[in-house]
Amino acid sequence: MLADTFRIHNRINLYLLAAIAPESLDDGATMKGRTVGETFAHLHNVRLMWIKAAAPELLDGLEKIERERAHDPALLAEALERSGEAIATLLDNAAAAGGRVKGFKPHATAFLGYLIAHEAHHRGQIALRLKAAGTPLDRKTSYGMWEWGSR
Repeated sequence: MLADTFRIHNRINLYLLAAIAPESLDDGATMKGRTVGETFAHLHNVRLMWIKAAAPELLDGLEKIERERAHDPALLAEALERSGEAIATLLDNAAAAGGRVKGFKPHATAFLGYLIAHEAHHRGQIALRLKAAGTPLDRKTSYGMWEWGSR
């Protein structure tokens, strides 16, 4: 169930990404911090950091997204899908091995909570950056991110 929960969460990230116009991935460039696209890349890259620490065998075929490539919605979507599936596998493996994730305390359920909290925090930042840039999320997307039962 941990992996299934993460998969739902990842589909919400992909739902958000799909709702953003490609040109808006550069929104926030005039503000301190990451652009919208760089924030999506950050989610993927942090996943890779955890995979490298806890289950490096799952890194095969996964690559970090550098800033200059963070404006490509197809690249971001594919990367999030692939790293999301690797994290789901990591969670499945952890559950089968007594509920532990190498390098994370206390257990796999807390690791899942950490990942979701981290990524949800950045979803909020994305929404704020879009709003500040004059390209806010539409209501359907804003509310749709909370529809875990249909994602």
